[in-house]
Amino acid sequence: MTTPTDIDRNAPVIAHHEIDISAPLERVWDLHIQVDDWPRWNTEVTAAKLDGAFVPGSSFTWTSYDFTVTSTIYDVEDRARILWGGAAQGIMGTHEWLFEPTGEGVHVTTNESFAGDPVEADTAGLQALLDSSLTTWLARMKTQAESTA
Repeated sequence: MTTPTDIDRNAPVIAHHEIDISAPLERVWDLHIQVDDWPRWNTEVTAAKLDGAFVPGSSFTWTSYDFTVTSTIYDVEDRARILWGGAAQGIMGTHEWLFEPTGEGVHVTTNESFAGDPVEADTAGLQALLDSSLTTWLARMKTQAESTA
């Protein structure tokens, strides 16, 4: 299998969400790559464990909305971009995070694709679930990063 370099732009479910966070890039970046701490600030993530360092080729197992997946880190551009993905229960998810410094903090963009038979069977339902999950994640990230300012 070739290592992905982007989300699956042809997937039946694609989500794109953005948020501005009034906190330093370093704080937002560290919050995001400290996988084991996700359940502390993102209550929808009930378990998370990084196996090794947060570098391409490493993986982490995490549970969100009673859905457990092991994701592999495909790409890390320090304090700028992360791409990871994994398959579980017939769904292949590929997730990109972009971090861009602004005058007031950081602009965070997330793009994610879902593909697979379960996605084909319930595209609307999984699109709604993914959109809700990502907007909640971004809101929780913003609250946590700004509360420690």
